[in-house]
Amino acid sequence: MAVRERLVLGIAVLASVVAFLDGTIVNVALPAIERELGGGLVTQQWVVDAYLITLGSLILLAGSVSDAYGRVLVLRIGLIGFAIASVAIAAAPDPLVLIIARAAQGAAGAFLVPSSLALITSTFRDAAQGRAIGIWTALTTAATIAGPLVGGLFVDLLSWRFAFLINIVPIGITLVLLHRLGPDNARRPDAHIDWLGATLCTLGLGAAVFALIEQPNLGWSHPGIWAPLILGIVLFVLFLLRQRTTRSPILPLDLFRARNFWTGNVATAFVYGALALNGLAVGVYLQQGAGLSATLAGLASLPATVMMVLLSSRIGTLAGRIGPRLFMTLGPAVMAAGSLLLLSVGTDFSYWTQVLPGMVVFGLGLAITVSPLTSAILGAIEPERAGIASAVNNAVSRVAGLIVVAMLALIVGGALDLDGFHRAAIATAALMTAGAVVSFLGIRNPARTAPDPQRTGG
Repeated sequence: MAVRERLVLGIAVLASVVAFLDGTIVNVALPAIERELGGGLVTQQWVVDAYLITLGSLILLAGSVSDAYGRVLVLRIGLIGFAIASVAIAAAPDPLVLIIARAAQGAAGAFLVPSSLALITSTFRDAAQGRAIGIWTALTTAATIAGPLVGGLFVDLLSWRFAFLINIVPIGITLVLLHRLGPDNARRPDAHIDWLGATLCTLGLGAAVFALIEQPNLGWSHPGIWAPLILGIVLFVLFLLRQRTTRSPILPLDLFRARNFWTGNVATAFVYGALALNGLAVGVYLQQGAGLSATLAGLASLPATVMMVLLSSRIGTLAGRIGPRLFMTLGPAVMAAGSLLLLSVGTDFSYWTQVLPGMVVFGLGLAITVSPLTSAILGAIEPERAGIASAVNNAVSRVAGLIVVAMLALIVGGALDLDGFHRAAIATAALMTAGAVVSFLGIRNPARTAPDPQRTGG
């Protein structure tokens, strides 16, 4: 790689790690947060979903802003905002302040991921782009999966509050690298931002998620449940209708005319919804149900991290040669098998025989899936729209996780005990299987370009 390409890749990885790492650190911090601040399962759900609501809804807006005003500027805004919100989380005196700060953190995080991937797709071309995306995928996903271990160490040795300050160092490094990169000329000065659409999307998701989280406490017949649920659905439908008519939509529906783009996003919804459910269920149950420390619960994710580091770049290269369909079908199916292996967890708990085999298989499936999935989706769209295409895909993944976490009480039967953990494992396997089926039926491998006879000597 040239010096600028390495710089771009380093910035993209670090900026994305900031957003992804925090999203999984919280899973092992939840029991400690609940012990100190109270609120039970509902507070734990809101600590996760407040972040995902703003991240999932505003990431679409951020993609448009990134294309309009430049990726470097948007990254700077996101990094500074994320740092401020992280400090507010660490200082939160009660659940309400914590949840508000988590929402602010998600809003800042929304500006990081689409701009990071757009920097890669606008800098690298052809096979180099596939390799760069593979490296980005390996490092960011490994950081995501390592989050529970890092968070567990902070929770056990210091406090859950310090776990949210870990991002300050990579944020500082990334800001320095952005200064070295210089200005970003890849922008569309004629673009307009759909602020009304962003508002409809955010309020629609927020109202619907509120209803799903609070439903076990109040019941479906309570007006405090069905009213916001209906309102949320109506607002989100209005958002979609506006995207058909506004001049500069934050969710360009014409992107979904590309087969691999819309199919890949459907698969993304199933796979990342399952990932969110698995991460939360494993992180919380291993502490509250199996009695492990936060550090040991975090160690459960280590096999998947190792698999991602070792295999993602190689899988990305292979997928670039033979196409993504095989990997996007096989990977989720393997993860489904790994999830079902967690059904062996029983009252006589053993990590080595009941958890480790499933996590190893799950990590193998994840390594097979993620890089080809990202490449297939972004490869279906022209490079100049990489920012919004990346934003849409990331929004789909975050909203999928948001909805599944909001439905956690329904999935596990009201409590994350052993029976609830088994239900979560079955639901995870079902979602992964759906992702495999969608990929097999819908994804098409790109046509191979015929070699140039003059260049091959033919």
